[in-house]
Amino acid sequence: MIELRSDTATQPTAAMRRAMAEAEVGDEQRREDPTVNELERLAAELLGQEEAVYLPTATMANQIALRVLTRPGQEVLAEESSHVFGAELGGAAVHSGLAHRAIEAENGRFTPDQVRAKIRDWGSHHTPATTVLVVEDTHNSSGGRYWRLDELDAIAACAAELGLRLHLDGARLFNAAVARELPAAEFARHFDTVSICLSKGLGAPMGALVAGSAELMAEARWNKHLFGGAMRQAGIVAAAGVYALTRNVDRLAEDHVRARRLADGLLERDVAVRGPVETNFVQIDVGPDRAGALARMREEGVLLSTTIHPTVVRAVTHLDVADEDVDAAIELIPRALEAAVHA
Repeated sequence: MIELRSDTATQPTAAMRRAMAEAEVGDEQRREDPTVNELERLAAELLGQEEAVYLPTATMANQIALRVLTRPGQEVLAEESSHVFGAELGGAAVHSGLAHRAIEAENGRFTPDQVRAKIRDWGSHHTPATTVLVVEDTHNSSGGRYWRLDELDAIAACAAELGLRLHLDGARLFNAAVARELPAAEFARHFDTVSICLSKGLGAPMGALVAGSAELMAEARWNKHLFGGAMRQAGIVAAAGVYALTRNVDRLAEDHVRARRLADGLLERDVAVRGPVETNFVQIDVGPDRAGALARMREEGVLLSTTIHPTVVRAVTHLDVADEDVDAAIELIPRALEAAVHA
């Protein structure tokens, strides 16, 4: 079976497993686990931030970031299909008492004018004050599209003008960094807080980090305990994160090449690939019977997944997808779609 549903499907390699087995550990809650401490130091350096905090999941990282940047009754502004709005169960409202306001942007990237248009006059104290603006890079729902640095420069200037804090949901930030051919810190340093995920293209079995100033990360550590994210001998899993950040970042370029080759091969076979392929996502419009198309592809030995778009599925390349898997998928996906049409 060719696993293209998500880069979250990656398995830790033999070398990563050895690093985990040999990790030096201690009490993470007391900050006595040397491997966790090294992971946090390394992540902060790579993100251009003062400190970082190791957490079980990127959802927790996003939610803690929003909590430390706001107070209850305020408002978070983000793109309408962003992960913090569409895939975190209203966590900003549940955990931080925040209202949500959405920006509509087809490719997940919005402009300063769009931000300004969403800022409400809250001087009467009847409406929530918009306090934090979230940028997602790469943007999942638009098919792994990434922000350009000049776009971010304009957004950062706009946020400063409007008095907004900035949070970067960087679950796949390193995919974007590789695509931009710029270090992740060149992008991430513009933000008050940054989250990254280790268990997607970077290939770790679990884990995420939130990074920011020393002052904000002190609050983040308190909230880590409050959210139930504090651990004990976590160096065993943190070692996978150290391995991922030191060995698996540059290789993300291979996933991007394979995604583009998959898209090109499908286009040559008249499959409706949707939008440009900028990183490791390929979106395919399969028509109204999406469930049937996915079932036929599974029968052919290829696993794809749904998206927020009702007729669109996605294929996501990752370190467990080899060239021969791409070659096979280029043959099997059109065959499955043809079979679905005639079913």
